[in-house]
Amino acid sequence: MQNYSGEVGLQYHIQLRKGDVGRYVILPGDPKRCKKIAEHFDNPVLMADSREYVTYTGYLDGEKVSVTSTGIGGPSASIAMEELVQCGADTFIRVGTCGGIDLDVKGGDIVVATGAVRMEGTSREYAPIEFPAVADLNVANALVASAKELGYTFHTGVVQCKDAFYGQHEPERMPVSYELLNKWEAWKRLGCKASEMESAALFVVASHLRVRCGSDFLVVGNQERMAAGLDNPIVHDTEAAIKVAVRALRKLIAQDREATAFVSK
Repeated sequence: MQNYSGEVGLQYHIQLRKGDVGRYVILPGDPKRCKKIAEHFDNPVLMADSREYVTYTGYLDGEKVSVTSTGIGGPSASIAMEELVQCGADTFIRVGTCGGIDLDVKGGDIVVATGAVRMEGTSREYAPIEFPAVADLNVANALVASAKELGYTFHTGVVQCKDAFYGQHEPERMPVSYELLNKWEAWKRLGCKASEMESAALFVVASHLRVRCGSDFLVVGNQERMAAGLDNPIVHDTEAAIKVAVRALRKLIAQDREATAFVSK
């Protein structure tokens, strides 16, 4: 591929090189959320700030870890993962926000995605639509265990991913409303927990690159609860989802060290 960065080893979009990041990376969407996440690390350092991609690197339990923002949606998220893998990363946790779909999912809850509906375009340029977008089992299990230990209300299951935010929230005004409304009804009947915009692409790209990826989200609100006349709290503080992800990384670090020690015996 053409080297667009003009410097060998420098990744064009994220502006990072090998050694700039750890093998474990948290992926928020919002660049401004990176500093907040990095405060959970030991000795965090700002490594790059390019476009929507802000990266800090620090340490957890003596292991180098990083946080890189991806912007909104699958295209920019897939670029981040592709380039971070080139820099040496192999384990990813997407931390973000979502909107609840299932009526049991309330604002302020945590959702851990086990899989994602591929109603977006990025993953289709990696895999046929028949290929599922699924989270890495070890990462998902670490997120579930962390949410339990922290005492948060959480849900596990399939999330729906899309490219158009307003297609979800104002489907009736779209020229393809007939398709959006019918499919939304299908997601509800199938028990989808929430809607967001990145996991389907990240899960499929991770499968292709043979790396690990999982996701956990803060539920901001639930439009289905509002439509049903149920209590619908609106919550914006992502700290709980961040704590779940950081704790999960600690678990994965410990598990990987134990596995390495076992193999070396």
